[in-house]
Amino acid sequence: MLDEKRIKEAEVNVKSYLEDGLLKKAKDIDFKILEVLKNNSKESLKVANMALKESSLWTIVCSYYSMYYIANAVLYKFSYKVGDKISHKVTSDALIVFIRNKLKKKLIEEFEKAKEEALEIAGLRTDSLLQSFDFEREKRSKIQYNMTEKVKKSKAKTSLERAKLFVFEIEKLL
Repeated sequence: MLDEKRIKEAEVNVKSYLEDGLLKKAKDIDFKILEVLKNNSKESLKVANMALKESSLWTIVCSYYSMYYIANAVLYKFSYKVGDKISHKVTSDALIVFIRNKLKKKLIEEFEKAKEEALEIAGLRTDSLLQSFDFEREKRSKIQYNMTEKVKKSKAKTSLERAKLFVFEIEKLL
């Protein structure tokens, strides 16, 4: 977790980087540069994965570079171009200042969407389970008095599957 001291440090540093030209506001986004940064990130991650069997050092180095390239890509997308000098520190501070709140907002939105979807699925599943109980209640009544053996067998398989699912889910409440 970032503490307030680190956030304030990044804010002061970024102001200085902008003044000194270590970080520049990009006028236009060149999508080729954006693609190169994204591809470099993917390639670094791929190499890190391959290096895992042979070298912890190079796994760590390549993993870091996959993060570094994608961080620069996102900064660039939001119109910030990191220069060549102390670029790793500039990238780190710029992420905190320019991307942190955007990322937080996006993650919260995704969480809220997932929560809504989960609640909807839970509601549908609950209704489906309770409806299956009703179906089986009605079927039991019909099957006892009005069906041929062949139809009874088919309905029995469906009933068994519904029962297994129903019991499995209801037991979770116990």
